[in-house]
Amino acid sequence: MGAHMKTTVEISDSVLSAARDLARREQTTVKALIERGLRHELAEAERKPEFQLRRATFGGKGLRTDSPDLRWDRLRELAYEDSPA
Repeated sequence: MGAHMKTTVEISDSVLSAARDLARREQTTVKALIERGLRHELAEAERKPEFQLRRATFGGKGLRTDSPDLRWDRLRELAYEDSPA
């Protein structure tokens, strides 16, 4: 077995009580339940796919033809020109 490290974890009374009951029923320790839970969560995190931003377009026509060289403040004005003040 590898090295062990001691740490302190704050657990609500109700969760700790339920964990103790489960540990007794399974004839194990609360420490073993915590380690099992952490291993489960770590494995789940490994299985989750990396976030991919979905492709989102508005009609697929790209930028306005009159805007390729405009400054940001003018682009912002154009974006909000139809919005109520």
